Amino acid sequence: MKKILIAVKKKKDCEDLPIPKYATPGSSGMDLCADVEGEVLLLPGEIKLISAGIYLSIPEGYEAQIRPRSGLALKHGITLVNTPGTIDSDYRGLLSIILINHGKNIFKIRRGDRIAQMVIGEVTKADILMTEDLDGTLRSVGGFVHTGK
Repeated sequence: MKKILIAVKKKKDCEDLPIPKYATPGSSGMDLCADVEGEVLLLPGEIKLISAGIYLSIPEGYEAQIRPRSGLALKHGITLVNTPGTIDSDYRGLLSIILINHGKNIFKIRRGDRIAQMVIGEVTKADILMTEDLDGTLRSVGGFVHTGK
């Protein structure tokens, strides 16, 4: 297992919020907590940007992927609009989460609630080669959602 160092800075007035951390030794994602005053209501079908109260410095060659929490998705229909969200290594702005309520009930977000998880991944860069022909495969001409069977 490879380990890297991610520098984290808390937003002013967020000293009470925990920094991202792994819940168990086998966890892939670190919990991100809500930086809200009091509570925020997320109505069914509504999208809101919720601050995580932190800024990150991710080393070049890595990214942070922001993903939904499975418990919130299953129990309440809460997920991310852009999942996974990508935090690039050169981004230094406030980390915020785009939540959506696909459930049938109003969802309350309270200060410090775990609202998403962050997975750190290595980035692979590709060179693009323009060509007139592509190599053939079993699915070459089958079209979208066609497996060739």
